Amino acid sequence: MAGLRHSEALNLCRDDVDLDQGVLTIRQSKFGKSRWVPLHATTVAVLSDYSARRDAHVTPPRSPCFFVTEQGGRLLHQYVHRVFWQLSRQIGLRQKGQHNGPRVHDLRHRFAVTTLLRWYRAGEAVEQQLPVLSTFLGHVGVRDTYWYLSATPELMSHAARRLDKRWEER
Repeated sequence: MAGLRHSEALNLCRDDVDLDQGVLTIRQSKFGKSRWVPLHATTVAVLSDYSARRDAHVTPPRSPCFFVTEQGGRLLHQYVHRVFWQLSRQIGLRQKGQHNGPRVHDLRHRFAVTTLLRWYRAGEAVEQQLPVLSTFLGHVGVRDTYWYLSATPELMSHAARRLDKRWEER
């Protein structure tokens, strides 16, 4: 969801999710940083639906957390990982008994890579946009975001073409 670390999503309190404004407040995440994360309208719609279903099922609220278990308690990391592995098997991304395959954190990685690819394909100045992505992901500095540039062959190809073009212009 929105490129969050899974711990950030699990730590969201109800008051941190402003669906009217479409903004999450991430508090004291990695390195003690806090930030605001804007949400796409489709994400707001999904979170609004979840929130309504959660509140209809768990009344009164048993936890200040936004995401809760079926009984209304706080979600634990190991529970999220177990459900993710089960869903990965159900949709064919992982075979039963297989220990490798996608991880929850890979969703964050995919968000970053997809964002970079979208910018490259649109011809945007990725080097100027990278600090935006870095802030959005909650990185301390842009250097922490650079490794995503080498994450996929397509990204490397876009970056190399952009570099070649710069050298040709000089």
